[in-house]
Formats: sequence, structure tokens, C-alpha cells
Amino acid sequence: MRTSREVFRKLEEEYSGYLEGEMVDRFFKDFGIKFAAGHWAAGDFLDRFATRGYNSDNPDFKSDIISQLRRVKKAGINGVEFHDVLFIDSSYRKVESIVDEVKAELEKLELKPTNMNTNLWTDPKWKLGGITNPSRKIREDALQIAFQAVELAKEIGCSSVSLWPGADGWDYNFEVNYGRQLELFIDGCEMINREAKKAGLVFGVEAKLHEPREGNMVIPTTHLAALVAKTVNERSGGMNMGVCIDYGHEQMYAVEPAATVYALKKLGIPLVNFHINTAKLHSNDEDRIAGTGDIWRMVDFIYAAVDTGYDGWFGEDQFTYRMDPVKAMYLSKELFANLAKKALLIYSRREEFERVRETGDQAEIINFVKKIILTS
Repeated sequence: MRTSREVFRKLEEEYSGYLEGEMVDRFFKDFGIKFAAGHWAAGDFLDRFATRGYNSDNPDFKSDIISQLRRVKKAGINGVEFHDVLFIDSSYRKVESIVDEVKAELEKLELKPTNMNTNLWTDPKWKLGGITNPSRKIREDALQIAFQAVELAKEIGCSSVSLWPGADGWDYNFEVNYGRQLELFIDGCEMINREAKKAGLVFGVEAKLHEPREGNMVIPTTHLAALVAKTVNERSGGMNMGVCIDYGHEQMYAVEPAATVYALKKLGIPLVNFHINTAKLHSNDEDRIAGTGDIWRMVDFIYAAVDTGYDGWFGEDQFTYRMDPVKAMYLSKELFANLAKKALLIYSRREEFERVRETGDQAEIINFVKKIILTS
């Protein structure tokens, strides 16, 4: 990164005012910000209230993967995340023709594949869990699916592979042996990590408090995910396993997302990926447009990413049910750029800022950032 004085001058002179249009793309390029969207953010959305999908009444709306990729491109986004289920059939076998079609479309659209997510929750087979399922046979099947996700990630050109253990957890007290379930999870992650490492990919786990499991998921917090990664790395050697932080998931259990970023840095746990979105504190996983919630908290979060040297992707993980997905994806991108500018303005005066923070004077700390947060 340029010197603080150069960064401040550039932001003040070239990026004054609200960023939109071409200026957003130039800003991302100038400051090395890598921005992506999950392919699902570009598709139709359904829930238990609109089970046919919110766009099912539009005959022109297609939700196949090629249509989704084209919407991501139309929103002006350069990177895209995938789920492995896009590329496999009902027997969990890889479909080479889909792989080839997607790779060709990525090249045509000049989209960069970023991360491959391992889906072990959609099929009812996984209703009692994937790699922690009570059935040994299903656990073994889940691991084979995870290994195949690693293979797919490498073939598509992703740099990382992730596991969000949506079905692993419990709904009721006494349902599982918590220690045994965590042991199974760590063992499974170790095996997946070894496969990812062999493939030249980093592996990450994404924590979430609950939903679809309504008691807790097996890894309800990023802090526990960090302990799992630490354990796996000690067993495997190296630092190949890390975590994905989902901003909305941090909101669910109301920790400070920025503090979590610093905790990972201090603990030496790799930050594999970011999912950005908006959710209320102590709410469900809303996955609304990033930047539409508490902007102080999100600017603090982005500042933490900059200050700790994160150089990976910021990926939209959002379900904007009642909105045109292209407009929604672009709005997240635009709002994120404007909040990132605020974070960089604070960072450009980092030494001065830290001197103020060291005084412990809360009023002066707020005075330092208030005009940047509210007017820049």
C-alpha cells in the first residue's frame, strides 16, 4: 500500500464525494480490493413462505448457472463463488459437461472463480448432519463429497474450498454428545484439509450460530472455528486451514466483527474468505444488502481487514428476495466501496488515530472518525 500521505491525498482528490459508476471500479482497482458474489445471489430466491420462488411468475427469469453468471457480470462484479452441487448429478457424480460449460462462460465473461463451497445440507440425506452424522456410512459419504469439492475447486480455478456445516449440530438438548460431535468434526476437517493442501488450495470453515439447526450448529462461532483450525493445523502441519467470516453470522450472536478479525490475526489463524451482507443484531441470517445496517460497525470491520493485511476476496452472500438480483448485487458493491473508502481514510491517518486511541478518551476517538463516517 502507498504511504499514508499518498493514500489520504488520493482519496481526498480523486475519490471525493459519493462513489458510483465507473469510479467504484477504479477505486477497487487502485486499492487492490477484490470483490465477488456468490452465484446464488444472482438466482431466484425461495423460502418457506414463497416455496415456488419470488421470481417464479416471470417467464423471462432463468436461474440456471449460466444465467446467474451473466447477472453477476451485469452487476459489474469480477469474482464469483460456487457451490459444488452445481457440478454434480443426483448420484453425487461430477458432470464434466457442466464443468466445461461454466469454465467457458467464466472465460468469456472474464469472471474470476474465488471459492468452492461444499454443500452437505440440501439433500435430505444430510438432515442429521454431514461429517458428524450418526451414521458412519453417511459420514464417509460426506467426506467423499467434500474431497470431490476440492477436486472441483481446483478444476474450476478457485483458490479456496470451504465448508459451512449447516446440518451438523442439534435442535434439542441431549440430542447429541457434544464432545463426540466436535471430535468427529475436527477429524473430518483434518481429512478435508489434507486433500485441499495436496491440491494447492486453502481450506476454511464458516461458522454460524444456528439455522437450519435450531439449537446450535456444531461450530456456532468464528472463535470455535478458529480453535478447530488451530487443532487441524497442528495435526496436519502448516497453516492451511482457516476460517471464512460471514458478517451477518457475527451479527447473529452479536460479537464485534472487527474484533473477530483481530483475534484471528493474533491467534495466527488464516482468514480464508469474507461474506458480506447485513443482518440485525440477535436476528436470523437475513443476508440483506451490505451497508444498509450500522455503518459504524461495518467501517470498523473493513478497517480491521485493512489493518491486519487481509488481501483476499469480499464476497456477497445475500438473498434479496423481493429485489432484482442485478440491482441488489450492484447496490452491495457500491455501498461497500463507499464504506471501504471511509475505512481507508481512517487508515491513511493510522498513526495519528492510534495516538488518540491510546488516550482512552472516548469523545476524542469519536471526534476523530465522526466526519469521515458521516460525510466522506
